[in-house]
Amino acid sequence: MSRTLIALLQEGLPAEAVLTDPDVTSAYAHDMASFCAAGTPAVVVLPRTVEQVQHVMRTATELRVPVVPQGARTGLSGAANASDGCIVLSLVRMDRILEISPVDRIAVVEPGVVNATLSRAVGEHGLYYPPDPSSWETCTIGGNIGTASGGLCCVKYGVTAEYVLGLDVVLADGRLMSTGRRTAKGVAGYDLTRLFVGSEGSLGIVVRATLALKPEPPRQLVLAAEFASTQAACDAVCAIMEGGHAPSLLELMDRTTVKAVNDLARMGLPETTEALLLCAFDSVDPVSDLAAVGALCTTAGATQVVPAEDTAESELLLQARRLSLTALEAVKGSTMIDDVCVPRSRLADMLDGVERIGEKYGLTIGVCAHAGDGNTHPTVCFDAADPDEGRRARESFDEIMALGLELGGTITGEHGVGILKKEWLAREIGPVGVEMQQAVKAAFDPHSLLNPGKLF
Repeated sequence: MSRTLIALLQEGLPAEAVLTDPDVTSAYAHDMASFCAAGTPAVVVLPRTVEQVQHVMRTATELRVPVVPQGARTGLSGAANASDGCIVLSLVRMDRILEISPVDRIAVVEPGVVNATLSRAVGEHGLYYPPDPSSWETCTIGGNIGTASGGLCCVKYGVTAEYVLGLDVVLADGRLMSTGRRTAKGVAGYDLTRLFVGSEGSLGIVVRATLALKPEPPRQLVLAAEFASTQAACDAVCAIMEGGHAPSLLELMDRTTVKAVNDLARMGLPETTEALLLCAFDSVDPVSDLAAVGALCTTAGATQVVPAEDTAESELLLQARRLSLTALEAVKGSTMIDDVCVPRSRLADMLDGVERIGEKYGLTIGVCAHAGDGNTHPTVCFDAADPDEGRRARESFDEIMALGLELGGTITGEHGVGILKKEWLAREIGPVGVEMQQAVKAAFDPHSLLNPGKLF
């Protein structure tokens, strides 16, 4: 069957688009998640056109071969992991920006466009594409759509789903469907566009996206505030949001994360602090906004408040935050990065609970968080070569998710479910929710060929 599969694929694809060498295809087997099984693909295909994607899906349906769509494989849930005997459909060569319209404030792109490439391209027109995952220099728009990714700016600008106006999608049987619109408004029919955002390639293959853009804001200025307790830092977060402020960024790093960043990059961050809060404004008068927020931080118990003097100093502080996950990985060599989002009012309970879980399992768990929207990233540091430490890491990871649900939160704010959180998705949405979501899956993919084993 494998030879038949390859032969049929090659009928509609150029030779260089079909990879069969196991030494090459093995590199496409998994994303960046820990503890997620990955199979051995039968073939990797790298199409450049919509018609080539349609050919792949028609072939897959004819032979009943599963298809795993992939972008840059920077995901953290195993959603892009191959299954045995599958076609890995890598969309990275579909990387054209097809249109940028300053009047309509939209961009039309193929799925393989890198997030940072799009951001820079629209910036040349005085426009702004806000979603900025930490991997924005390498992750693709298709992957961002598949996982409904977020980023540092979500507190003000929202997540990827809020910028996807319309999609062209190749369905499991090879048909091409368009959803949504390119207009500023539109409510025609069910919102199938939103359905595909976050579906992890389980309903169809996104081959084109129409994205909303915003006018480019002024360069942001950042404030750093040190706190003697995570409770005080979280009190400041609540005061900032309750006060009606609209920061472009509101991030928290606990003492473990601050130390890890210093150890990695020698950035001179204050290691005496229990929590470091970074707040930014891209408003008309960011100096005044930062002064108001600085006063709230002081009232909440900040031991020191330092506003950046210029954009260069601001960027240095943001670089420290962006290094957080890399720095924590260097602590023990491996990490499990959680993605629990809780109501802002329960943020302190979440951080305190994570600290207790770390003590219980004898593990280093650092927390960086998009504090402004309650999205925490507890990062379990462990030695993958130590089986007992690996077991404790997995158990602590699960306890963190349980804590998030207990606090009224969700198991994933922006990383997706994939393989890593399948069991927890069922706990969060309940049996009726699972039944209805499986019914949606069956309607779009009756033979369960698209990214099998993910989500459910």
